[in-house]
Amino acid sequence: MILSSIRDNALALALFALITALLLSLVNDLTDDRIAQAERLAAQSALLEVIPSERHDNDMLLDTQPVPQQFWSLLGLEKGGNVHIARYNNEPVAVIIPTISHEGYSGDIAMLVGVNLDGSVAGVRVVKHRETPGLGDKVELRKNSWILDFNGRSLSNTPPQKWAVKKAGGDFDQFTGATITPRAVINQLVNTLTYFDQDNDRLFALKQTPKTQDKQ
Repeated sequence: MILSSIRDNALALALFALITALLLSLVNDLTDDRIAQAERLAAQSALLEVIPSERHDNDMLLDTQPVPQQFWSLLGLEKGGNVHIARYNNEPVAVIIPTISHEGYSGDIAMLVGVNLDGSVAGVRVVKHRETPGLGDKVELRKNSWILDFNGRSLSNTPPQKWAVKKAGGDFDQFTGATITPRAVINQLVNTLTYFDQDNDRLFALKQTPKTQDKQ
């Protein structure tokens, strides 16, 4: 009788443990899916801020090409990255290049830089930084429109000496009490456009990556 009771209790505990494990696994799978979806939407939103949806009809998250290793240093990428290609009617119209400045006042400044076919800036967004609130954080569009001043600029229509803050004889405003941050962004933007000039023939010659998901 006692042995039978022990056996029944053991079976009940084993069944409970199995059900609990299955439920935890299901919850983890659902959580992972939600996290992945949230990350995808955040990445897609960042890309669309640089190249809006009316300019392309492909999924830029999927249409990518890795940055060749010889350009990692120029772009400040320690582990490489992917260039996102914007296309309309299967024809490339622009690219979005990941780039990181290591010259920020408080650390790295990570950016996405959109470049049109003609080498002009389509848009720039700072996606990660640790600059001083109220000073260096004006690189964020939600804090200041300064980052929009680069739109339409290129290495061909802006002389090298003008890629600087006005205090240094350049074309771009500095922030009150903060010149290191805007200088870091400007310098890295020049590096990014330099990379584009050296690699754009390859990027625009590449065929579209096959789609596996519909554009949202």
